[in-house]
Amino acid sequence: MACSKKDGSTDRDGGAPQRFEQHPLSEVACVVGVVSGKGGVGKSLVSCSLAVELARRGLKVGILDADITGPSVPRMLGLGGQHATTIGDLFLPAVGPLGIKVMSANMLLAHENDPVLWRGPVLAGAIRQFWSQTSWGPIDVLVVDMPPGTGDVALTVYQALPVDGTVIVTTPQDLVSMIVGKAVKMAAKMGVGVLGLVENMGYATCPHCGERIDVFGPSHLERDSELAGVAALDRLPQDPALAAACDAGDLARCLPADFLPKTVARVLSLGDDPAPVPDIAAMDARYEAAYGAVPQPAAGETVDMTPEEV
Repeated sequence: MACSKKDGSTDRDGGAPQRFEQHPLSEVACVVGVVSGKGGVGKSLVSCSLAVELARRGLKVGILDADITGPSVPRMLGLGGQHATTIGDLFLPAVGPLGIKVMSANMLLAHENDPVLWRGPVLAGAIRQFWSQTSWGPIDVLVVDMPPGTGDVALTVYQALPVDGTVIVTTPQDLVSMIVGKAVKMAAKMGVGVLGLVENMGYATCPHCGERIDVFGPSHLERDSELAGVAALDRLPQDPALAAACDAGDLARCLPADFLPKTVARVLSLGDDPAPVPDIAAMDARYEAAYGAVPQPAAGETVDMTPEEV
């Protein structure tokens, strides 16, 4: 598959930093970010599952674990406790099941349960190393497992890596749905396209009668995708067997066939159908039509503002 050029140039706003240069020994054709507005929604599960499904289709796949302070990708893919190999200052990613290559902060620690006590600039430096000082070799799709929220690392990935599109992970709760808008808007502000939404933990299946149970309430996938103006992709179940497989590092073997079918198909179509950048004004208009206008402060009142650093 062919995606956008990876020559280090950028089409984004002139004020944005230059992208990190890809290492000469890397040939990454396509970069897909997996993001969420908050933690605990199963973002790493989606990242690993997407990588496994693409690898099952014969693609060369890598995962750049950008969740520096909470990395879980190595454990899910049976690489827990392994350390990165280096040649001088060059990192070599670990190779997991189905030939999936992985680079993660946990592979740089003496013990995988050691905390990463790094501030923003050092976190950004780690992302640079994972991209510019890592020999990925030929990769058809590099999945970037992002940290939750819209902080330093997400900002660095969007500005400095050539991200071809993002998958946004959500769950049925209204609180998570509200935060989805933040993730969509961040991508839009950075000029990054959104492939669509994946709703995780959407339902559980009764082991006795097969009935679907909406544990966290009814699905909001279609509603949220319409409000955000992005595609609705897959709705995933709450599956204890899959959770146990992740804990055991056996996800690649235990993942059901054709998991994430719409998401996989959308990634495979990226070469011919680039991910669209969301329209923030149109998105705001849809939210206002659905929920009413946001109350404005009265004259003389002050409003705390957080400056945007994009």
